Amino acid sequence: MAKDRVVRKTELPGVPLLRRGKVRDVYDLGDELLVVATDRISCFDVVLGCGIPEKGRVLTAISLFWFDFLRDVTESHFLTADVDKYPPELARHKDILWDRSMLVKKAQPLAVECIVRGYLSGSGWKEYRAKQSVCGIRLPAGLKESERLPAPVFTPSTKADAGHDINIDEKATRALVGDEAFETIKKKSIALYAKAADYAATKGVIIADTKFEFGRFSDRLILIDEVLTPDSSRFWPQEGYLPGRSQPSFDKQFMRDYLEGLSWDKTPPAPDVPADIIAKTTQKYLRALEILTQ
Repeated sequence: MAKDRVVRKTELPGVPLLRRGKVRDVYDLGDELLVVATDRISCFDVVLGCGIPEKGRVLTAISLFWFDFLRDVTESHFLTADVDKYPPELARHKDILWDRSMLVKKAQPLAVECIVRGYLSGSGWKEYRAKQSVCGIRLPAGLKESERLPAPVFTPSTKADAGHDINIDEKATRALVGDEAFETIKKKSIALYAKAADYAATKGVIIADTKFEFGRFSDRLILIDEVLTPDSSRFWPQEGYLPGRSQPSFDKQFMRDYLEGLSWDKTPPAPDVPADIIAKTTQKYLRALEILTQ
């Protein structure tokens, strides 16, 4: 398949579609799932009308790298991304699945997103300015935007395929997933972030924050969805890092910043995006892939 082809939606006749998320199309194969990363991009929980060339390929490649790198921290749902090893009914769809899909264990997702913040940015910075806390966690006074926190904090949110995720505190999270699951996902999330952040630092990259998702598989909680991609993380270059302002990044913040500059109320439909902004967004994603995985 040509690399410049943009895939905003997949259709696999004869293969049951389980759900179409903001970015991924998930197909039900019975005991397993097929996860296809499209080139859709969402900002402010709105899927834009444009696609970002190479985005699905980049998301898949980065996730595959991290699933392998972090396998000693936790089990994941990943089985294979080799389309030649997919079930026979997928053989005729190889062209669309190549480099942007993976076969995974069929886990039952928990109803929370597991966000870990190592630096003060985004919605965390907004809450801190108003309350000196993030998701109910009290933080020291006098912190600046983008400043490194004394220690990474676990700040979950609700999870929505459409609409806005909402930051929630520990009590609300325990009510959603149970006490035992809460302790497990908190411990695993912070451990995953710590190992990934240490590695990224050797590449000159700061992982400011990220989100993980977990699901139940048999009697275990395993890592699912994507992991540490430019869609789910803030990647900042260490060179030039300076607290007290927003930072340049290798992630979709570039697109968010462009949209913030428009007179758009952040509700559908999203505005059209110029070709140069789309091209620069692709470059950000490719740069993240190059730096982190080579």
